[in-house]
Amino acid sequence: MSSITIGPIAGTATDPSERSALLFWMIFTGLSIFAVVLLWRFGLIHLMLTSDRTYISSVIALLYVLTCGHCFLRTRAIAREGAAARRCRAVLGAPDGSKALDASAAVLPRGLVRDHIQSLVTKAAAQDYRPVDQTLLLRNLADRLRGSNGFGAFVSDTLMKLGLLGTIIGFIIMLAPIAGLDAADKVAMRSSMGLMSDGMAVAMYTTLAGLVGSILVRIQYYMLDAATQRVFSDAVLLTETYVTPVLERKGSGAPS
Repeated sequence: MSSITIGPIAGTATDPSERSALLFWMIFTGLSIFAVVLLWRFGLIHLMLTSDRTYISSVIALLYVLTCGHCFLRTRAIAREGAAARRCRAVLGAPDGSKALDASAAVLPRGLVRDHIQSLVTKAAAQDYRPVDQTLLLRNLADRLRGSNGFGAFVSDTLMKLGLLGTIIGFIIMLAPIAGLDAADKVAMRSSMGLMSDGMAVAMYTTLAGLVGSILVRIQYYMLDAATQRVFSDAVLLTETYVTPVLERKGSGAPS
């Protein structure tokens, strides 16, 4: 976790960790696009699309692209929340930062962390500033930060199942001609061998597309979950260090 500098430059865009999650996503996606361009140049992707008569590989590719867009939006949202949390820490860590809590934390940068701090202030005021237990509020913050991150696990599993479906369909296509195969009929033998080859191509290409797509989706959402966890850890450290002690001092009558 990067250190936070309290001073005139705090909260500016000079902190390289503010967009680290988005940067990692862009690097990973750039490498993936480069790999796709190479495969297309060598004709492998075109071969896969033309050999798959079920179009399951095309569905997998389309679903993967849409999932990448969703992951980008979620990563950008988490990057913004992380930047907002660091700005909140810069404000509250200043010498007179406790005054930001007097106005129900409305002066803090907008974001889920500010909403959490406002809920803490409201809860503390409602119970006469007795020691504040923020366990339930932290669970709510964690759920709001995760948002629709679980969509990645669903898509990853779906891509794997689509690949398995293509495998089954491919084997059905491959084994269907065997029932009426006549070894003495060379024309029928040649036609059956072509169908078996087509079925094997469907089975292999859909399985490959499903496995690769599932793995790439898992990697993207693993990075997203790691970034989400870092933001949540920053929020816990921020509130336990700068918020709850101030609220509890108000209850004891000590100057804040």
